[in-house]
Amino acid sequence: MIVSLLAAVAAAFFYGVATVLQALGSRRVRQTGGGGLDPRLLVRVFRQWPFVAGTLLDLAGFAAQLVALAELPVFAVEAAQAANLAVTAVVAVPLLGVVLGRREWGAIFAVCVGLALLGLSAGREGPAETGDGFRYALLGSVAVIVLLGVWAARRTEPWRSRLLGLTAGFGFGLIALAGRVLTDVAVRDLWTNPATWALVLAAVVTMLIYATALQGGAVTAVAAALVVGETVLPAAAGIIFLGDHSRPGFAPAAAAGFVCAVAGAMALAKFGEGGDPDPADGDSGQANAAAC
Repeated sequence: MIVSLLAAVAAAFFYGVATVLQALGSRRVRQTGGGGLDPRLLVRVFRQWPFVAGTLLDLAGFAAQLVALAELPVFAVEAAQAANLAVTAVVAVPLLGVVLGRREWGAIFAVCVGLALLGLSAGREGPAETGDGFRYALLGSVAVIVLLGVWAARRTEPWRSRLLGLTAGFGFGLIALAGRVLTDVAVRDLWTNPATWALVLAAVVTMLIYATALQGGAVTAVAAALVVGETVLPAAAGIIFLGDHSRPGFAPAAAAGFVCAVAGAMALAKFGEGGDPDPADGDSGQANAAAC
């Protein structure tokens, strides 16, 4: 259990640094005129070393996430990913010129409190064995994510990048669920498992949507929307379909930790990079943290 908790924290760190590097790489590539999703963007961003480095960190984060999912329920692991938002915000200060005010630090503190509560309350995961219906549902969800991405890409800023970030979060959550139910790693079984194809296709689609979001939006706002997307629905799916649960008697602490982690992420969703934070927001950030 301790190893899994450490793996979840390590995944959050890798993902947080990766986000900033991928934002650097994405912004070195010219935006496609007319909006929409352009698959050629993936070719262009992978010519930028910061994006490649960020993607390698994503792979390291995913490996650590799989270790965490081996012992912890989905809701705990995915909420732990909210910590990557705190890492993103801190790393973005020197690399992207972001200015963090009291409200932002208060939100980061709320995320950390939420993670501590989740760590204390997390029970063991439910059984990962599921029927083919659930695996095919994961595969069908990839098409839903594509449609959401196409729709979001045609919105105007600032909602365009945030909706794309939210959709990318759904994609990352889908990847986590697919990784959770891949219990047999024999090559022959992987080839015929719908969850395998759901994981591969979701990874490609999500990377395109995520790169598009990072091109035009504040990195912390995109990351905050992503955290909400990759946390809420996958956590619900883990509880409803996979039998995840908290430790006996710790359900209130788990709920409070989940709310704190996600609320802290959402508080950062309005944060724009590069400008001076609104002084009036300082007290509200401290109040949000205190409430958790």
